[in-house]
Amino acid sequence: MKYIKYIKSAMLVVLSAGILTTSAVYIEEAYARPAAAPAAVQEKSTVYEVAPLTVVNSPSSYLNKTVLMKAKFDKFSTLGLDYKPAFKSSDDYISFLIKRDDTIHDIPLSEMKLFLKRDEAEKFIDLKTDDEVQIKGVVFSDALGDTWVDVKQLTILKKAPEEKKDGVK
Repeated sequence: MKYIKYIKSAMLVVLSAGILTTSAVYIEEAYARPAAAPAAVQEKSTVYEVAPLTVVNSPSSYLNKTVLMKAKFDKFSTLGLDYKPAFKSSDDYISFLIKRDDTIHDIPLSEMKLFLKRDEAEKFIDLKTDDEVQIKGVVFSDALGDTWVDVKQLTILKKAPEEKKDGVK
């Protein structure tokens, strides 16, 4: 009987030593690596460089994600402002349209609602139709099956050629 108690005690000591050693290894590894950022932070820092039509074809896939798109500017608009399910106030925002890039005709991509803060939009008052722009923004809604983007940064990449008096560029 004494031998069984002795063996049990020895096994308990060995098992405890193994647990402590394993725990120490894991603790050391955990402190040796930088802590991973929470998933929400990692998601926000990811920017998806994507064509506007790709986002329009699957707005829910880009919901709450930051997208970077290149497009041709069409015009400033009030499209989508003050719509309750995806609310952006016309007092604070202006919307604008870009052109579809899947046609040779001048057709705005009205399925994408792009919102820019009014004070920021004032900096782009000289934008003309066909100016090439880069848009960085967060898709904040997919109401009506459309893409609703809160534009965080608008950059002019290339100005459109000036139109001559006879209507030729």
